[in-house]
Amino acid sequence: MVGENDLLIVGPGVLGRLVAEKWREEHPGCQIYGQTVTTDHHNELISLGINPFLKETKTDQKFPYVIFCAPPSKTPDYAGDIRLAALSWNGEGSFVFTSSSAPYDCNDNGPCDEDTPTVPIGRSPRTDTLLKAEKVVLEFDGCVVRGAHFYWLHKGTVDARPDHILNLIHYEDAASLSVTILKKKLRGRIFLGCDNHPLSRQEVMDLVDKSGKFDKKFQGFTGTSDPLGKKLNNSNTRKELGWEPKYPSFAHFLGVSE
Repeated sequence: MVGENDLLIVGPGVLGRLVAEKWREEHPGCQIYGQTVTTDHHNELISLGINPFLKETKTDQKFPYVIFCAPPSKTPDYAGDIRLAALSWNGEGSFVFTSSSAPYDCNDNGPCDEDTPTVPIGRSPRTDTLLKAEKVVLEFDGCVVRGAHFYWLHKGTVDARPDHILNLIHYEDAASLSVTILKKKLRGRIFLGCDNHPLSRQEVMDLVDKSGKFDKKFQGFTGTSDPLGKKLNNSNTRKELGWEPKYPSFAHFLGVSE
């Protein structure tokens, strides 16, 4: 039997596991399920109280709460996978898809918020994949949370320009935002997750150096002609949901002054 607060997480990686932890704090006694592509991490998931099962496992179970946080890199049919996840939702609680801010049509380091137009279909395979996925979610009356990402701290040098603006959000804050949206049982909406403190790549690395928290020394950027980024602002999302991040900026997270 599926309980009224049971949650299915498709792609229970770093973000999905934090969502599970926060969901259980608010709904003790609920069951949390994790759908995966391989069995590689099933023992870890079980130890975290997540009931794992493989994507190809046929089940008629439908869940009141479903969150899809698997990346597009692991599948040839991302939109199809999201459709299957939507079909596992019973329509009662909430269905949330964690997307990326890439669909916003801005790459000149300019301002960007929830209402910024999206890239037209056909311009880029990456944004096409995300926009088609989001379209499926909205067709099922689910919600999309477009989020900020970052990923290259562990590299020595990066062939990218140092003045490209990045938007950050701590994993814990991305999880708490996702849980807030799930709990509100909203329908057919797009929200934005970021810390409202956009930084250039160079500023990020300068803060990392200043913090002294990482052993590896970053050497620098060598790019000059790649596209610029965007300055995300999610004040509308915060106001509507009554949500604020635990970590208001990357500098705050590192414990250094900006």
